[in-house]
Amino acid sequence: MKELIKQLTEAYGPSGSEQKVREIIQDQVIPYCDHVEIDPLGSLHAVRKGTGSGGQRVMLAAHMDEIGLMVSHIDKNGFGRFTRLGGVHAQTLVGNRVVFTNGAIGVINVEKWPRAGEVDNSLRQLYLDFGVSRLEDVPIKVGDAAAFQRPFVDLGDSLLAKSLDDRVGCAILIETLRQLKQTPHEVHFVFTVQEEVGIRGATTAAYKVHPDIAIAIDVTESGDVPERKHYDVKMGNGPAIKMMDVGMVAHPGLRQWMMETATANNIPYQPEILTLGSTDARAMQLTHEGSAAGAISIPCRHVHTPSEMVSYSDVVNSVNLLVAMLSGPAKLG
Repeated sequence: MKELIKQLTEAYGPSGSEQKVREIIQDQVIPYCDHVEIDPLGSLHAVRKGTGSGGQRVMLAAHMDEIGLMVSHIDKNGFGRFTRLGGVHAQTLVGNRVVFTNGAIGVINVEKWPRAGEVDNSLRQLYLDFGVSRLEDVPIKVGDAAAFQRPFVDLGDSLLAKSLDDRVGCAILIETLRQLKQTPHEVHFVFTVQEEVGIRGATTAAYKVHPDIAIAIDVTESGDVPERKHYDVKMGNGPAIKMMDVGMVAHPGLRQWMMETATANNIPYQPEILTLGSTDARAMQLTHEGSAAGAISIPCRHVHTPSEMVSYSDVVNSVNLLVAMLSGPAKLG
């Protein structure tokens, strides 16, 4: 699965420009599902039909998009200004390179360099350098989107990449689909668009699927870094089963089913209470008359930076948990 994660994380796909990521995923899932469809907003639906009776309509969602930038102005000397696509923090940007759809490269720097620790998070001090000196030589235009340029690095159990949020979730769904031999449920593996700018793909996709049970697969912050206090989720301690976040409270029966399944299959897990941010589960929970919604989260260090880090064992155990759950009947209490 590491090679798949490498391929996915190195692909270009900021919010609204997920085509290349979707093409990779579509090639991966076609042999293992009964139906593949791309909805009008761009989310990819891979459907596995259930066998027998008594199953539920289950929607699993992982988002394809990554945080990025969009050019908002180019001055006469060829330097660009930009705005955020998703939760981009100015303090993490100086010296980073970004790549555009056409392959153009820009370097981010700050006015009056050096100014360590003084970067205004409004982005007003930051600019893009394209290595040119005239406006007419700039290789991009206003409205073009950029993603960070960073290679995937395999550190053993630790994996480092620019867009593990949430390409690692996409890899987990693909591997779950591969390993799932039989299920009583109609399972919709949905790879959503535009999560980072407002869970938009999940909102429309869930309206289309109308699930009984909905589970988002995404990353969460890891508490095992300096000065991160009172947050018990740690990298390498197993997938985190969401209790709540700022956007939703997980269905109690669903989270109990997750925990009981993990215990029965000797899969380590940890409860998650996230006080900043939410996932596609928020949208899926509220579609139509609502669904039993929850999330499985991968502990991730350095979230929303160009160098995110997860534990491979957490990734594998997330697949194991989903396969075990979907192989039998739902137990929502």
